[in-house]
Amino acid sequence: MLEDLLFADSEGDELTSDIAQNEKIFKEIFQNCSDVVYRKIRVSGQIQWLIIYLESLIDEKYLNDHVLQPLITESNIHNDFVPGHVEVLDDRMISVGETNMTSNISDIVRRVLNGHAAVLSAGDSRAMIAAVFGKAERSLEEPSSEPAIRGPREGFIENLSTNIGLIRSRLKTSRLKMEPIVVGELSQTQVVITYIDGIAADSVIDEVRKRVSRIRVDGVLESSYIEGFIEDFPFSPFPQIHSTERPDVVAAGLLEGKAAILVDTTPFALIVPMTFWSGMQASEDYYIRWPVATFVRWIRFIFIFIAVFAPPLYVAITTFHQEMIPTNLVLSIASTREPVPFPAVIEALLMEIVFEALREAGIRLPKQIGQAISIVGALVIGQAAVQAGIISAPVVIVVSITGIAAFTIPRFSLANGIRLLRFPILFLAGTLGLYGIVLGFLAILLHLTSLRSFGVPYFTPIAPLTFKDMKDVLIRAPIWAKTQRPQFAGTNNRVRMPEGQKPGPNQGKLPSEEN
Repeated sequence: MLEDLLFADSEGDELTSDIAQNEKIFKEIFQNCSDVVYRKIRVSGQIQWLIIYLESLIDEKYLNDHVLQPLITESNIHNDFVPGHVEVLDDRMISVGETNMTSNISDIVRRVLNGHAAVLSAGDSRAMIAAVFGKAERSLEEPSSEPAIRGPREGFIENLSTNIGLIRSRLKTSRLKMEPIVVGELSQTQVVITYIDGIAADSVIDEVRKRVSRIRVDGVLESSYIEGFIEDFPFSPFPQIHSTERPDVVAAGLLEGKAAILVDTTPFALIVPMTFWSGMQASEDYYIRWPVATFVRWIRFIFIFIAVFAPPLYVAITTFHQEMIPTNLVLSIASTREPVPFPAVIEALLMEIVFEALREAGIRLPKQIGQAISIVGALVIGQAAVQAGIISAPVVIVVSITGIAAFTIPRFSLANGIRLLRFPILFLAGTLGLYGIVLGFLAILLHLTSLRSFGVPYFTPIAPLTFKDMKDVLIRAPIWAKTQRPQFAGTNNRVRMPEGQKPGPNQGKLPSEEN
């Protein structure tokens, strides 16, 4: 294993009571590591303390105030120097919240690489590990990938402890569990599995534990690495794990009986299990009035069909089924297509590729010019192509509407899968007409109903049909009406709230009315 190579010089070794020998061991392990600091503190000309830390991962002011200064200024440091005196550090000198003792060299190395400081004492074969980590981090801000008009403005950042705190601040209960796992032989990335004990199904939590624990990889740089190892169907274009930057979305998922996976150095958390319908839900749906939220959901359902089938339908009808078009409309389309040298399928394919290229360019360019380039590029290229007779105007309109429809999907990972599906359906429409579109639709439907996310059917509660869970699928029922948690998560406790909380004028009287 790579870990064996990393700690080949120290695996299983223990510290000695000779501080000079211990320093030599660590200098061999951290050879050519310029950011490793060896701070020595002498008493009567002899080295009595050796502090080892990575200056790039620690808070230097915190280290100076709570570790170095007490060691240097404590007047009785020499008098207390006896075998086993390392306990004096913890009891009387170092004022750090998280400390522990260890004599294992590999354990010390791992903790130093995670931003701790190791304090070695002369005449003692143990080291005290002090938590002084202080990596640079950005401030909390609204997630750019999941904006909302109403709702919390906080989003996850790249610091794991901060992200845990954001969830803890929303779920103030001891039943909220955080189970750490280290993944990545070289990156040693901290991964935390979080769930609510007594609500989340034990089978789901055990499966999450098993899948994350069996990952063997040299490094984990983003939560997508974890996602790629634990999903059920890796070749599907549809995501089976919900990724989000919003702590309120994670808290809502935990309250439904789901589990979340937090990964250090990334702001994206993973929620399992996931269904197709949860991919069509936005966090803002639960912060606005339920009739409006239901209407918006139906808009999304309509436009997801437009995003997949609008260009293929245009190609199929204009190529094979012209009799389906009203006479005036077919004459108008024919007049615009007369100077175009390409068949409809090639037109649509060219415009789709150009549109996707402009969209990608708008994302990769700097924010100041990215949006302007994408909009101006689409207008200029589309108008120029129509005037040159290369592309017909109806194709430009259809592709533009298709692009807008894809943006209505709230989950970016699901929207990417929808974008990908347009192209095979377009080829089927260009070769088989409406029959090809029907075949493609059936293939997509069969694929969706066969998918699983941690054992949960992807299309649940529609397939298999569960009427009790329909309150949050095609409609968004009022909060007071959702008295039970979804059954698909296999929760141990389905009761969310007692019934009979529907508001109304007779629910309660004001004190003035009682008199």
